[in-house]
Amino acid sequence: VQLVESGGGLVQSGGSLKLSCAASGSALNSYHMTWYRQAPGKGRELVAAITSDGGSTNYADSVKGRFTISRDYAKNMVYLQMNSLKPEDTAVYYCRTLDLRLSSWGQGTQVTVSS
Repeated sequence: VQLVESGGGLVQSGGSLKLSCAASGSALNSYHMTWYRQAPGKGRELVAAITSDGGSTNYADSVKGRFTISRDYAKNMVYLQMNSLKPEDTAVYYCRTLDLRLSSWGQGTQVTVSS
């Protein structure tokens, strides 16, 4: 599955952004999906996950209560709503299938939070 992320940008601390993930040439609806991020000089971190039926979600402790992962079956999209953003949320954000064998790292979308 080829995935394309969008929606990043520059936002002030406390602001919000909504990231989108679209699939190129494939349906996302049957996959468990995740969002990862990679901050400058750090490894990739799993931020959020959602099951294929949308019935279960999980979040990293660092974003719990601020980020929400969701999916739109009609649009074949996965989203990450990010609220109360902090400078430490600055990173490149990637969406992936939960099973990493089924997708590859795309270009990601840059999120920069200024203090």
